Amino acid sequence: MGGFVFQDGEKVVFIGDSITDCGRRGEHAPYGNGYVKFAIDLITARYPERRITYFNEGIGGNTILDLRNRWETDVIAHSPDWVSVKVGINDLHRTLRGDEAAVPPDRYERLYRECLSMTKERTKAKLILIDPFYLSTDTDSGSFESQVLKLIPEYLEVVRKLAVEFEAIHVRTHEIFQRQLRYRPRDHFCPEPVHPYPSGHMVIALSLLEALGF
Repeated sequence: MGGFVFQDGEKVVFIGDSITDCGRRGEHAPYGNGYVKFAIDLITARYPERRITYFNEGIGGNTILDLRNRWETDVIAHSPDWVSVKVGINDLHRTLRGDEAAVPPDRYERLYRECLSMTKERTKAKLILIDPFYLSTDTDSGSFESQVLKLIPEYLEVVRKLAVEFEAIHVRTHEIFQRQLRYRPRDHFCPEPVHPYPSGHMVIALSLLEALGF
């Protein structure tokens, strides 16, 4: 597919957890102040003639179960041309902690597939799947961070499998951040492993745009 994929007149939905939300329901309405806003502003700067409508439907703390429960109203109802999904780190955290709301990899895959299947059946939207990521290099201390890094490949494999199955554009943010961590410390991008500074959101936005042919 040559050139930038979002076309004039299209509608794009971004859905996910806090990394997508980024204050879009409050002081940073309507797009938040993270990667979604950065991507929109860069697209507008480069393609001023393309009138693209955007919806940020991120909600902090969400798992794929939460997304599944609101998919009808927050995705299907928009009749989108594109749907970008970024979810998984809350699912992983709650699974490791043994929470009642745990979403282990098999359940994550089932619910994620339900969301994507509904999108394909009821809209004409093309799909973008953004990997969950975790900014840590602690693989062997036995800490919670090392436990996350041990488990996250199972969630990443689900996204990879679904991207192939649904012919989605796949943005491998975990790999991209791991590469960044070979050159700079985590605190350049993130105060902890999950919620990036603007510098970290710029990494996500650039990775997304590159995958879209920007």
